[in-house]
Amino acid sequence: MLKFHTTHPYSCSYLPDRLACSEVVTPDYPIDAQTYGKLLQAGFRRSGHYIYRPNCEHCHACLSVRVNVNAFVYKRAQRRAWKHHQHLTATQHALHYKADHYALYQHYQTKRHAGGGMDNDCFEQYQNFLLQSHVNSKLVEFHEGEALRMISIIDVLPDGLSSVYTFYDADVTHASFGTYNILWQIEQCRKLGLPYLYLGYWIKENRKMRYKVNFQPLEILMDGQWQLLDSDSLT
Repeated sequence: MLKFHTTHPYSCSYLPDRLACSEVVTPDYPIDAQTYGKLLQAGFRRSGHYIYRPNCEHCHACLSVRVNVNAFVYKRAQRRAWKHHQHLTATQHALHYKADHYALYQHYQTKRHAGGGMDNDCFEQYQNFLLQSHVNSKLVEFHEGEALRMISIIDVLPDGLSSVYTFYDADVTHASFGTYNILWQIEQCRKLGLPYLYLGYWIKENRKMRYKVNFQPLEILMDGQWQLLDSDSLT
């Protein structure tokens, strides 16, 4: 039987003026894909072997979201991004370390998330965050010719893919790597016959999280039930 514990309060990395708590699965034994899939449906996420969900007494800003793949329709800008990046070559691998992956990760954090804490991640933190998993996880490389442009970590689960983390070459201008990557994952779900793409947490007050609402229809976990994110929730 799974066991859980709640952490002590810590500084919230999404809303810096608040404290956060997490409900954590006690690592008494490895979590397989079937079990983690059920936890994901209940709002948990994975960071390496660490499985958690927000459990803040006075804040409920972090809401789990997923794309309904079968109902998803491209917007005009998304279709442009999809066509614009068709020259990228994607290859899927088991989780593994390569120096150029880590260099791309460090540069991405410096360019896109300076001061957020992850820009100071050491190799051990990088490895624990992205390269450890008890489920069916894939590391996807995206190349433009010989140049490595993007890395994405995904989990393959019974009812969908879970988007763990993506980082890319932030120096390339006129690129929409982030948008293209989510579209690529949606298409992978379709190829595999999986109905959902889990995108982690959406936080209305966090600007960097707002991109997730561009992928409609988006379902949100509210009061233990998955439901469509309505337009009133966006304002």
